[in-house]
Amino acid sequence: MKWINLIGVMMLFIITSANAQDAVLISEGNFIRGLIKGTNFSSVAIIQDDQTIAEYQAKDIQSFVWNGETYVSKPIVVKKKMEYRFFKLIESGAVNLYAYGEKAVTEQATQPRVKVRPTFGVGVGTGGFGGGLGGGISIGGGGRRNEEQVNNGPRGKVSYFLEKPGTGPMQEVSLDAGKTAEVKKLLLQKLNNDDDLAQSINATESFDIKNLTAYIKSYNVGHK
Repeated sequence: MKWINLIGVMMLFIITSANAQDAVLISEGNFIRGLIKGTNFSSVAIIQDDQTIAEYQAKDIQSFVWNGETYVSKPIVVKKKMEYRFFKLIESGAVNLYAYGEKAVTEQATQPRVKVRPTFGVGVGTGGFGGGLGGGISIGGGGRRNEEQVNNGPRGKVSYFLEKPGTGPMQEVSLDAGKTAEVKKLLLQKLNNDDDLAQSINATESFDIKNLTAYIKSYNVGHK
């Protein structure tokens, strides 16, 4: 009987753990675990362990983890106004690669009837779930030349951005046809001091998210 009870407890623990892999990182060491309900890239809704739903705005948290993927809150300029959006982290290291938007339908973060906004969390030390805030970019409204433009509608199109901390704001990487020369120039600028990689980049006839990710991953491995 004791063994049956023990097995039952273990199964309950496994099920509970499997259903609580998502998390919202409010600040370093301060996080909330639960199940992410959805995001519209400006806010995220999470079902907590007590089954209440909490909604967090991008400006109020650092990042969240959803199905094993990290979404980082970063400042952007929307029609000359600074706001925050969530960018999916694809690669991180000496150079970071982000995606903004989704081709597939993403469930929206709905306004919950019960809203809980915890003021503290359980410390987990440093490391967190993705980190930091980078330089601003811009959505809509023209703006200055050095403010990158991204699509205002996150669905149906995905935009990609490179960020090399300490070298200015992140920059959009256009993978559209006819933009190969521009992508090469940007990669050679950001992935510098690597002759073998530069040779491969110069020999590339076209870029897509696969070889773009591969180049950044290779650079990060050699520049830890």
